[in-house]
Amino acid sequence: MKTLAALALCLTASTALAQEAVMTPFEGSFDDATFAVENEIIGRGLVIDYVSHVGDMLNRTGEDVGSDVTIFEAADVFLFCSATVSREVMEADPMNIAHCPYGIFVTERDGEVMIGHRTYPDGPMQTVETLLDEIVQAAAGT
Repeated sequence: MKTLAALALCLTASTALAQEAVMTPFEGSFDDATFAVENEIIGRGLVIDYVSHVGDMLNRTGEDVGSDVTIFEAADVFLFCSATVSREVMEADPMNIAHCPYGIFVTERDGEVMIGHRTYPDGPMQTVETLLDEIVQAAAGT
């Protein structure tokens, strides 16, 4: 239960602190938000490696782990890398590989759709955070 509380806290954070989440409201449906995120990623010449359907998994397995709590109506995480940005941050510090691939998530909770990403450490990884911010803001239409 502590893990779920920590996840919820991370996903509802509204300020950008190290290893937390930056959330942006989306005016529209979950499906419209995922479509917008996918288009923004692909439109920048990036390849989505994987879409993790976290919301489906949580909803499917809740009973199996003894819970009847619905955390999200829907939640997906888009995982991808940028050859240019990844090379830049890993040339600065090869251990930045620990942050790859990068993820943007879309959630729906209590009828509110949000687009977000985790924050990254100060220094070279701010280049990644800038890229993710740009994608999220463009997808959200802000």
